[in-house]
Amino acid sequence: MSFKLNDIRDRPGARHARKVVGRGIGSGKGKTSGRGGKGQTARAGVSLNGFEGGQRPIYRRLPKRGFNNPGGSNYFELHFRKLAGVIAKGILQAGQVVDLNFLIEHGFVSKRCEGISLISSGNVPFAVNFVVSRASEAVKLQVEKAGGSVVIG
Repeated sequence: MSFKLNDIRDRPGARHARKVVGRGIGSGKGKTSGRGGKGQTARAGVSLNGFEGGQRPIYRRLPKRGFNNPGGSNYFELHFRKLAGVIAKGILQAGQVVDLNFLIEHGFVSKRCEGISLISSGNVPFAVNFVVSRASEAVKLQVEKAGGSVVIG
């Protein structure tokens, strides 16, 4: 199949017809052309967004708060203290694998995170196998001393 320049067309609906205004009362867009009465908003170049009649606008009354890092990563911080409650309920047994799916299944992570960061706070009571995104050498030693393992992946 060969293309010809004179056969190229936009897809149907890709181009919208220009709104014809100011062509009499019967068109529905006559006289003021859908802009209402006179004044600033009837003219071109209106800049009323955020204007509150001369009082200080709300976006200037409220303080600036926080910082949203667009390049930041969203890791769930897993502490050994948090696991203590799971162990007390009997959800986690010795030798079981703790990974992102396990945490989502048991309601630790409400939304999908980029990964798990294992943090050494508290003690590991028995052998648990972790599959995490990152962990320090101190955490690895602590888990291996209890008989478990840490796989980073």
